[in-house]
Amino acid sequence: MSHRSGFACLVGRPNAGKSTLTNALVGQKVAITSGRPQTTRHVVRGIVHREDAQLVLVDTPGLHRPRTLLGERLNDLVRDTLTEVDVVGFCLPADQKIGPGDRYIAEQLAHLAPEGRPGTPVVAIVTKTDLVPRGRLAEHLIAVDQLGTWADIVPVSAQGGYQVDVLTDVLVSHLPEGPALYPEGELTDEPEHVMVAELVREAALEGVRDELPHSLAVVVDEIVPRERPSADGAPMLDVRVHLFVERDSQKAIVIGRAGARLRDVGTRARTQIEALLGARVFLDLHVKVAKDWQRDPKQLGRLGF
Repeated sequence: MSHRSGFACLVGRPNAGKSTLTNALVGQKVAITSGRPQTTRHVVRGIVHREDAQLVLVDTPGLHRPRTLLGERLNDLVRDTLTEVDVVGFCLPADQKIGPGDRYIAEQLAHLAPEGRPGTPVVAIVTKTDLVPRGRLAEHLIAVDQLGTWADIVPVSAQGGYQVDVLTDVLVSHLPEGPALYPEGELTDEPEHVMVAELVREAALEGVRDELPHSLAVVVDEIVPRERPSADGAPMLDVRVHLFVERDSQKAIVIGRAGARLRDVGTRARTQIEALLGARVFLDLHVKVAKDWQRDPKQLGRLGF
């Protein structure tokens, strides 16, 4: 039996369901999800293992018209990624009409196949189909078909699992033949500290006002084993994390009254971090103001962008 392996990249405007879909395809959480746009800032690779194939998913930030230096850097990251993959999945949520953002991305993707030459195949993925009635979905599929030239169009629901396997088959069909690229059982090649930072950021974004998501950066200072284990003898890790915001008013939002919100963020993130690291964790969170960091090249570099 022949074996296929390669890279697929999911693109779409912010909040099109890319991270949720990555997690559904892999079958486990490897990308943070949030109802806020622009949640993903790092390229996350999720790895789908099958007997006949290995599909490596590259999740990118949403392509958008940039308004800040951070926005420009995120867009460059997406474009660089697009030129290095075997197939692109363009996510278009069924519960939102096609808008200028989708048309902008469709134009960018059209450049992947230069006139008269085969380019990177693009699969149009209609996400969030569970949120709309059948008639509305049919209309959306027609609109997606008219938006560009696609190798395939696949409607899915990551939440309900509808057609996720079909989408895997379609993406795999566009991969070249080749051996597995990662060991069996490996689900992502993200470094642990990046995943820890993302889990803290996801917890911090939960239920806050709209102005915060773009302004929040999280950096893990260290993950170190405690010399003395916990009282019951279980191993313990000290995880020290800094959350950076741009203004004092945002710092107050993250910390909350008498520190209640930050404690809640810590509790929520710690559970997931312990599951990720397989050990008890003492999570030490600090909030700092880095004024206008999104527009400052020096600070962007320091924060890992």
